[in-house]
Amino acid sequence: MSLSLGFLNAKLFFCLCVTFLKHHFTFSASNPTGLTLRAVLDDSSGSPLYLIENLTIAERTERLIKVTNARANYLSLVSNCDARIHPDNIPMPISREGLFYVVEFAIGSQHHKMNASATYARLPCDHPLCKGPGDRYTCFDGFCVYNVHYTGGASTRGTASMETFHFSIYQSEIESFKNVIFGCSDDSSDIFFKNTDISGIFGLSMSPDSMMMQFSSFIHSRFSYCLVPFADAIPRPLVLRFGEDIPQLPPDVRTTSFVQSPTNHFYYLELWGISVAGHRLPFSQSTFQYRANGKGGCFIDSGALFTQIDAGTVGINAYAAVMQVFASYYESKSLRRTTSRGFELCYERPPNYDDFASLTFHFNGADYTVAGEYVNLISPDIFCVAIIKGTYATMLGAWQQQNKRLIYDVGMGALQFADENCVNDIS
Repeated sequence: MSLSLGFLNAKLFFCLCVTFLKHHFTFSASNPTGLTLRAVLDDSSGSPLYLIENLTIAERTERLIKVTNARANYLSLVSNCDARIHPDNIPMPISREGLFYVVEFAIGSQHHKMNASATYARLPCDHPLCKGPGDRYTCFDGFCVYNVHYTGGASTRGTASMETFHFSIYQSEIESFKNVIFGCSDDSSDIFFKNTDISGIFGLSMSPDSMMMQFSSFIHSRFSYCLVPFADAIPRPLVLRFGEDIPQLPPDVRTTSFVQSPTNHFYYLELWGISVAGHRLPFSQSTFQYRANGKGGCFIDSGALFTQIDAGTVGINAYAAVMQVFASYYESKSLRRTTSRGFELCYERPPNYDDFASLTFHFNGADYTVAGEYVNLISPDIFCVAIIKGTYATMLGAWQQQNKRLIYDVGMGALQFADENCVNDIS
């Protein structure tokens, strides 16, 4: 991976926290302070989605559970890391098990090496991201640099840089952003997207150097998406909207505030409780709080396919308690347990059975209710409760975000959501 090799049509996988669902993007007409990216599913060789339509639903499920667990392991390791980017601070293996969305755009004023671009500059050591509280880089020879080594042998190092990013908005119209800060690598080894068209990470977290924060004045610190249902366990394309391109909110929109984490920039939410099929479990408001050891809390992440509920909550195993209510619910329907497909609870499905238990996350100020059809992974003869045991936190995954309009409003400091038929979300 080397952004210094050329500035023609850089492709970066983007992230909410670092999101792992791979698609290719085209662009469509936008408002003056808006931006819309359309995604098409990538199933190229090397992607976990490669030939996924040729797999059985059971095989697809196993693959997507593996992706979810890999994502959770990654986030667990990153959440315990020092925020600064210096050698050996990310003890994680780099693998190609994840799923990615990919955004394509041009960088710089010339389609050549960085030194030929009139708009390229290196970040000086007196920049806030390189000096003082919250610094992200280290100073070397007058400029900000990074040198990251990962467990497993992968590494990347380079210079924190500034350039102009050019997005093709509509036909020949170009939207340019000047002085965008990014890491320009001149030495990378064994990175998982090496020898691919992907050049780096397009971050949408609340980190000060993410694209979300750097473009905040243009997009009003807001972005949104609506996940089309994953029929037959196949992730679908989506439309990612920014700023004024976000549709008008419906009257029943719900709002809950983000909770700042002391160790990372994920989108944490204040979870007060959980209900299954309308039955609220006896959790205290402190059950899902962020813990002093860096574990706990609840955050939303579209890079994990399936929701994880923390099994390490203090005083009670929240995951076990939730799954017990699901088990009691389906036992009351006289359903027969069957072999697991990687989930704890799977049942034989009688003909035309659709009495699936709903799931509600009781956030501070807003209830997030998932219809039963999106809580479970359903096939004609079997269904499974699509929830996985969490080992360090509770994570609201993409499966339980289907047919929801989700708006990340960093300016407001809140997540907004409402039910929506996402198949109609076209530009």
